[in-house]
Amino acid sequence: MYDLVIVGGGPGGVAAGVYAARKKLNTVVVAENFGGQSAVSADIQNWIGTKSVSGFDLAKNLEEHLRAQQDLEIVDGDLVTKVEKADGGFKVSTRGGKLLDTKTILVASGSRHRRLGVPGEDRLDGKGVVWCSTCDAPLFGGKTVAVVGAGNAGLEAVRDSLAYASKVYLIVRGEVIKGDPQTLEEIKKDSRLEIMYLAETQEILGDKFVTGLKYLDKKDNQVKELKVDGVFVEIGAVPNVEFLGDLVKKDQYNAIIVDHTTQQTSQLGIWAAGDVTSLLYRQNNISAGDAVKAVLNINDYLSKINRS
Repeated sequence: MYDLVIVGGGPGGVAAGVYAARKKLNTVVVAENFGGQSAVSADIQNWIGTKSVSGFDLAKNLEEHLRAQQDLEIVDGDLVTKVEKADGGFKVSTRGGKLLDTKTILVASGSRHRRLGVPGEDRLDGKGVVWCSTCDAPLFGGKTVAVVGAGNAGLEAVRDSLAYASKVYLIVRGEVIKGDPQTLEEIKKDSRLEIMYLAETQEILGDKFVTGLKYLDKKDNQVKELKVDGVFVEIGAVPNVEFLGDLVKKDQYNAIIVDHTTQQTSQLGIWAAGDVTSLLYRQNNISAGDAVKAVLNINDYLSKINRS
C-alpha cells in the first residue's frame, strides 16, 4: 500500500511529488502529461524565479525535477478514472488498468478551460488564442485583442489587457455583464475598450496566428468580423473531478471544497490543491504552494495514524 497517490502532473502535482519524496513518503504520481494548462503558452513571465519560459520548457523542467527525486514512482501517460474507499484507505483505478492501494490521496488534477467550440479555437490555441490574461496579456503590447466572456474572469482579462493592448473588445453574448460592477465601472473609463453586446462568437480567424474574429450580431442577425491579434477565452473552467464521484463535497461550480489552511477535503484521507479546488485565484505559483501545504499536512496525518 502506498502512503500517497498524487493525481496530476501540473505545477501542483509536481511540487507535491518533490515534497513527498523529500519526506520519504511511499508515493506514486499519476499524470497523463506534464505542465498543466500552461503547457501551450508561448511565453510565461510570472513563474517565480524565471524571467521568461515557454509552456513547453516549463513542462519539461517540471518533469525533469520530478524524475530527479529518489524513491518516487511515476505513472505517466495514464489517467485516474475512479477512486473508491477501501480498508485502510482508498483504491485508485487508472485508464491503463492499474489498481493502486493507498492511505491518502492528493488531487491536483486541475481544470480544463470551458471552450467556445467554434472553428479556429483549437487550431490557434497558443497562437493568439489564450486562456490566462495574467500570464499572456504582456504578449499583446500595442496590439488589438478580444476578450470573450462577461463574468469576473472576463472583466479581469480586460483590465489585464488594457495595461498592454492598444485596443480591447469585450464580447458579451447577452445584454448584461454579470461580472463585478466596480471592475466594470473601472474598465469602462478607458477609451480603448469597446463593449460588444449581443455578440456571439462564430469563428476565430488566422493561419499561423490569430488575425480576426467573426461574431453574430444578434441585434441585426448579421455575421460581422473584427480584426484582432489575440482572443482571450474567459467563459469559465471545468474542474477535473469526475473520477471522485461523490466522495468529496464540491461547490456550485463543481470545484472541490477544501480547508485552505491544510487543503483537506470533506473526506478524511483526501486532499486537493490547485485549479481543481474552490480557490479564488488560478495561478501556477498558487497551485504549487497549495500542493506543498497539502503534502506537509499529509505527512503530519500519516505520522499520527502510523503511531496509533
